[in-house]
Amino acid sequence: MESQVNKLIILVEDSPEEYDATLRAFKKVGMKNEVIRFEMGDECLDYLFGRGVYEGKNNVLPGLIMLDLNLPGIDGREVLRIIKASPLLNKIPVVVLTTSNDEKDVESCYHYGANSYIQKPVSFDGFMNAITKLKEYWFEITILPK
Repeated sequence: MESQVNKLIILVEDSPEEYDATLRAFKKVGMKNEVIRFEMGDECLDYLFGRGVYEGKNNVLPGLIMLDLNLPGIDGREVLRIIKASPLLNKIPVVVLTTSNDEKDVESCYHYGANSYIQKPVSFDGFMNAITKLKEYWFEITILPK
């Protein structure tokens, strides 16, 4: 079986502070996965559908997409809908990682095929706990698609 540690993660997050906190949390829990960040939903979709080259990346499909909802341009809800409607991409797990606890957001994300919905905790300790559990589930228990 291919190591889950080698699976690419796409992180769609427009906030530099949230991005840095996520990378710090990944490092602290021992995640060694390559992470590609997109600040806008359209950039992520361009990468996933092979419409553009990003920092020399050859548009390898990720093992996991972590998606914020409130993005400039195409928001995370629409990015999720497009990913899950695509026969090429719909098997890639999408974890919504957002500050929103709006029940409409939760329901619509699951309706469009989100694999998980995590509300970002306010404290870094709470965030670390969420990332630890995310790592255990998605990279130690679950087998990701090829």
